[in-house]
Amino acid sequence: MFVAKPLPSAGIRLLAGFVVVCAFAGCKKNDADTGAPAATSTAAQAAAPPATAVSAQVAGMSADALRTAASSAQREQRLYAPAGNNAMEYYLALRDKAPSDAAVTSALTDLMPYALIATEQSITRDDFVEAQRLYALMDKADPQAPALPRLKQAIADGQASLAQRTAAAETKTVDDAKRQADLEKQRLEDQKKTQQAAAQQLATQQAAAQQAAAQKAADDKAAADKAAAARAAAASKPQPSAPTATASATPSAPAASNTLRAISTPAPAYPPEAYRSATAGEVEVELTVGSDGSVTAARVVHATPPRVFDRAALAAVKRWRFQPVSAPITTRRTIGFNPGG
Repeated sequence: MFVAKPLPSAGIRLLAGFVVVCAFAGCKKNDADTGAPAATSTAAQAAAPPATAVSAQVAGMSADALRTAASSAQREQRLYAPAGNNAMEYYLALRDKAPSDAAVTSALTDLMPYALIATEQSITRDDFVEAQRLYALMDKADPQAPALPRLKQAIADGQASLAQRTAAAETKTVDDAKRQADLEKQRLEDQKKTQQAAAQQLATQQAAAQQAAAQKAADDKAAADKAAAARAAAASKPQPSAPTATASATPSAPAASNTLRAISTPAPAYPPEAYRSATAGEVEVELTVGSDGSVTAARVVHATPPRVFDRAALAAVKRWRFQPVSAPITTRRTIGFNPGG
């Protein structure tokens, strides 16, 4: 069974040096043993209530059980943590049961520097729940300890600072969320405008395409109607027994004393290819008749269909003969081609 004994004066001096050298190592070990999360809720930290020094479970232990637990905790370096299972709590509960035990008082005096350093470290990392628990241990161990007022003030100041930082962080979070919401709203509005513009452009293109298609259909129908009318007109003409060509005189500006009288106007040769395909048409030719009655020049003015009967019409016109005239005359003739004539 462990029995705490007062340390001699030399032992106290050695302990003071040992505290300076080993404080951080011991505190680090005990901090790791607390099992508390490294980052506790900042709101809970700022409003942490004062801690109870000795847990009800420890206070309910017998004196012998407390001595055994305290000895084990010291050997395992559980000097002030974790809560409910550390040497300081066991000694404090034992002192309540045996106030005159000098060894218990001495043991608590030896543990005070470790609790002090651990309290300061807890304040530094904003762990005010742990800081208040350690403060409660020190306050119960020695209410007149010189460091207590400073620690109490440091805890209060730290909680106030944490509350301010928490409020500022919450405000920033709200502002960030609002800014993000505004950005998302703007993005959706821009996306909507872009889609509307794209839809309008697509509708315009489709309308233009439909209009072009309708215009092409109308043009095609007009061309088909014109071709049908031409075929109907050609079919309604008298049909000669052999391919013939007709000519009608249209003097451009004949003089009263200079009238053209045809002597010979042989019909043009029907182009074989046009004849085989039963193609009909006509050619308007402008010709110049010299004073001797021969054709001195000829050109095609208009032909339907184009370039099918032009050569045959010109060849025929150049063989035509008229009565001599006093001066050259330019006139026009229309030559018709009908495969069923």
